[in-house]
Amino acid sequence: MSSLNTQSQPGLLPIVKSMIARDMVLSARIGGSGFLAAVFFIIVVSLVPLGVGPQPEVLSVIASGMIWVGVLLASLLSLDRLFQADFEDGSMELFFLLPLPLPVLVLAKVVAFWLTTALPLIAVAPILGLLLNLPGPSFGALILALVIGTPGLSLIGSIAAALTMGLRRGGLLLSLLSLPLCVPILIFGVGSIAEGSMWNSSMALLLATTLIAIVVAPIAAAGALKLNMT
Repeated sequence: MSSLNTQSQPGLLPIVKSMIARDMVLSARIGGSGFLAAVFFIIVVSLVPLGVGPQPEVLSVIASGMIWVGVLLASLLSLDRLFQADFEDGSMELFFLLPLPLPVLVLAKVVAFWLTTALPLIAVAPILGLLLNLPGPSFGALILALVIGTPGLSLIGSIAAALTMGLRRGGLLLSLLSLPLCVPILIFGVGSIAEGSMWNSSMALLLATTLIAIVVAPIAAAGALKLNMT
């Protein structure tokens, strides 16, 4: 019995890898959601100096907050397609037949989403930090905070995406469900940059929030998918 389990278990990792590769290829074929999210991020943050004025001291104070708000809005822009496309073409029904726990499947799709959407935002963020006169010592904290916090945003958003799967024009409802849950990450992310140092109390709380999301979000999203598929 144990030998059978040993033989079947290694098959899970190739399935996960193929799921991640599939979603990344599909994202590139439909026009690159990461590119669109990055363009939206740049536009949102670039409008800030026009609204509050070009004073460097003012921009420096609000820089970390505006970057995180821009990242959050840009992430939500693409989240509605996380499960919707698979639901529409019938792939979601086939996923339920795979020898893979549904939470692991959700986690694989979130990883692909993060690689295609969040990484371009992280790459663009330092440039926008220069635009908003972000203090020099805060750039390291900015990148680290985004690397730690954006997976949490994607995981939390996956719950709302699973709940709204199959709904027409569910993007607005997805945003309404996701935004309140993302507030802790937003607060800790801004605080970790404001403190300036690479590692601080806000950064530790941001990491803890993301780790909790890694455990809870795939299970919750899997439950929502089962509910929508029954």
